[in-house]
Amino acid sequence: MDPYAALAVPIRRTIVELLAERGQQTATQISEQFNVTAAAISHHLKILREARIVTMKKQAQQRIYALNPESLQEIEAWTRDISARYDRLDAVLQELKRKQG
Repeated sequence: MDPYAALAVPIRRTIVELLAERGQQTATQISEQFNVTAAAISHHLKILREARIVTMKKQAQQRIYALNPESLQEIEAWTRDISARYDRLDAVLQELKRKQG
């Protein structure tokens, strides 16, 4: 799954924020933070895992989730690149406005 599509859903972004704030968490700890079923959270975690945004390790009966720093670095780099492109476009548009105005 595409990481940007995975992050398009608000509850998944909230899961990522939760893991960023608190570090690794069990699926149970994550699901306790939401007013939806554990099965729904499990589904969202699966999508985040398939998108490589989170990692999962099994420890006895628990599944422990953590952010995947490599994928987050890729997303951050893409975001910086897009932001720089928008900044350049904005500068060009401002210059055109100035010349026309």
